Amino acid sequence: MLRAARAGLRAHRFRLLLTSLSILLGVAFIAGTFVLNDTIQAGFAERVTADAGKVAVAVLPKDPGKRIRPEVLARVREVPGVREAQGLVRASAPLLGRDGRAVGDVPTTAVSIISGALDRTSIVSGTGPGSDDHAAVLDENTARAEGFKVGDTVRVLDDRGQAHAFKLVGLLDPGVDQELAYTGAVGFTPATARRMTGVADFAEIDVAGDDPAALKRAVAAAAGGGHRVLTGEELAADLAWRAGLELRALTVGLLMFGLVSMFVAGLVIYNTFAILVAQRTREMALLRCVGATRGQVFGSILIESAVVALVASVTGLAAGYGLGALTLAVLDALDAPLPTEAALALSPATIAVGLGVGLAVTVGAAVPPARTATRVAPVAALRTQVEEQPFRTGGLRVVLAALFLVTGLGTAAAGALVLPPGEQVSLFAVMGGGVLTFLGVLILGPVLVRPLSRVLGEVPARLFGVPGRLAVDNAGRNPGRTATTTVALTIGVTLMTLISVVAASSRATVTEKLDEQFPVDYLLVPQERERGIPRSVGEELKDRPELAAVLRVRDTAATVGEVEVRIGTYEGPISPKLVAGALPEPVAGQVAVAEKAAADLRVGVGDTVRVSTASGAAPLTVVAVVDDESPLPTLAVAPGQFAELFGDVPDSRVLIRIADGVAPERARAVVEAATAAHPTVQVQSSTEVRGELDETLDMLLMIVAGLLGLSILISLLGIANTLSLSVHERTRESALLRALGLTRAQLRRMLSIEALVLGLIGAVVGVALGLVFGWAASRAMLPGAVFAVTPWQIGLFVALSGVAGVVAAILPGRRAARASIVGSLGTG
Repeated sequence: MLRAARAGLRAHRFRLLLTSLSILLGVAFIAGTFVLNDTIQAGFAERVTADAGKVAVAVLPKDPGKRIRPEVLARVREVPGVREAQGLVRASAPLLGRDGRAVGDVPTTAVSIISGALDRTSIVSGTGPGSDDHAAVLDENTARAEGFKVGDTVRVLDDRGQAHAFKLVGLLDPGVDQELAYTGAVGFTPATARRMTGVADFAEIDVAGDDPAALKRAVAAAAGGGHRVLTGEELAADLAWRAGLELRALTVGLLMFGLVSMFVAGLVIYNTFAILVAQRTREMALLRCVGATRGQVFGSILIESAVVALVASVTGLAAGYGLGALTLAVLDALDAPLPTEAALALSPATIAVGLGVGLAVTVGAAVPPARTATRVAPVAALRTQVEEQPFRTGGLRVVLAALFLVTGLGTAAAGALVLPPGEQVSLFAVMGGGVLTFLGVLILGPVLVRPLSRVLGEVPARLFGVPGRLAVDNAGRNPGRTATTTVALTIGVTLMTLISVVAASSRATVTEKLDEQFPVDYLLVPQERERGIPRSVGEELKDRPELAAVLRVRDTAATVGEVEVRIGTYEGPISPKLVAGALPEPVAGQVAVAEKAAADLRVGVGDTVRVSTASGAAPLTVVAVVDDESPLPTLAVAPGQFAELFGDVPDSRVLIRIADGVAPERARAVVEAATAAHPTVQVQSSTEVRGELDETLDMLLMIVAGLLGLSILISLLGIANTLSLSVHERTRESALLRALGLTRAQLRRMLSIEALVLGLIGAVVGVALGLVFGWAASRAMLPGAVFAVTPWQIGLFVALSGVAGVVAAILPGRRAARASIVGSLGTG
């Protein structure tokens, strides 16, 4: 039987080529993801270990957001065995760009640059500040974005908002510090860092010494409770783990696409082996006649699948290695903030996963056809031609399909309509419902093929005459095979349509909410919430004739019972969407509550909430429940009462509407003039907000489409493989058609139209599922979601699926057209 299996592989090597390619692509994607992850993680580890290796012991706050008092540093310095101990300062200090405005959406982070053995700063150009209090260094990414170079003068705001000039003496690499990579970093001497940030406490204390283990115990005792004490090795591991969190999330996301590709490849493999087994019925029967047992026949098919899987998986691992190398080269060319200098390598785990997945999927997909092969009776060897088994719907199929469809659609409907939107449970319900519904469609697929092929083939049948009618008949002749062939394409089109619908619905929902709740032209927000917007800005703008309305909102943190809320007030015209009650002119003792907060506090109109303040608890009567998308604070009270309870609080945001007939450029100049003296106040326009949203959603759609393109490519290989095997199976039939007058061009056209119908069936079912579950996912993700579709994208998916199907039929069609009529009629 081993010799028989080898002979089968040699005889069908060209037929198994596309199957191998499907496995290769899936394994390459998974292996490439692991190679990329392993390499960047190794880069993280190398870089962090090199930096943290200078530290014997590090003292960190136990709670995030807390700091270490200077007296702790004094105690640590007194510990025997400590050669040196330095406190590191880290806090906000906004950098001003060349236009005089604060750089970025968040303020840059000021860090202290220490000298000596504990210096962990990586200076990539110039020098560190040393002891020069008038010198500064900047992270290389911010410097490049803002056009700063060594030798320039940079201006930075201190904690009171005063600008100070510094000479830029060097550029630093933020390394694996994700916070500094996000905010940007400006480095000073320790004394200047404390002066600029107004922070006397430390974010970390680094200690140099000889015996880290013993020093850790002694330093922990000196530091006292509320602190974490780590050795240099433990600090390196902690930093590498935190730096790799986002990378691990990315890896999981990429692996999800890889698993989708492998599932699609599994369907292609199953279809291929099912057709091969059907074509080799007489061969299997002859083996049974000469003494082969059912188990031996079963084993020979699995051996063939295992050999194909092994060869394709090994090749896929090599391709994955190349894919990882290519991705790293692209990241390096784009100056991505990721360490790409580590040696590229295939780890044993990656090799094991790649081979394991390839073997498991291939052999698992070959098991059902192999079981079918064991049922071939020896008498089948006497038949001159393989009989095509008629398809029967069967009551069990209908019952199972109905069960899956009803359960799946019901679960998805519950996630979209019953469970609270925006919660994970809602999205999981929709995802679970989608999987169940797809299984129902998979079971019911053969039943749907014939009516769909007739409907979708109506136009081609009329346009292309006899070849068109034959193609449509062939597409529906073997519903089981056609359904299995097209379901691979259906998966890809479903996911792409779903993402398209979610993107379009997100865009429409946010746009509608901006129009309803943000009917303004400009929004002023502070770069740091704690700083706020000076009230003088709003006072100046409200009297400008170029502006029709100015709404000023102030808020601060407070508690109601044990619930933390934002309480504030507003001055200016606003008509928020009310859920309950009415919103009259603000009166002392009354409060308007946001809908979610009202649910959390379990209050409604007429109830009383008691807000804790420095002077005690203030009772407030609820007069309105307001939609959560309103720009009002969570709890909105009268301006006088807010000032009485919380003092003089700056504005947290200012909303501005331009007067009719005023040019946008003129209004923008007025707004920017009012904020010119306050560089940390950011001016945002509704057009910019919509533009940024559109860019983000379009980029997301392009990335997802590219990743899902792999699964669609595999499914098209499946169509090509199925047609190729089908051409071989129908050799005598094609020859008979040629003998009856069908030309070579008509035969090729027939196969192309058949592939076109197959592609359209998969695309239409995929679009239908994608529209349904795109709507459900949008409802589950976005409160008050507006369903929207981009018709040209959906039409493009369908058109490309049809065109790709035709392209997949080119080689099988050429092979069929070149076959000898006499020789083909003599087969069988």
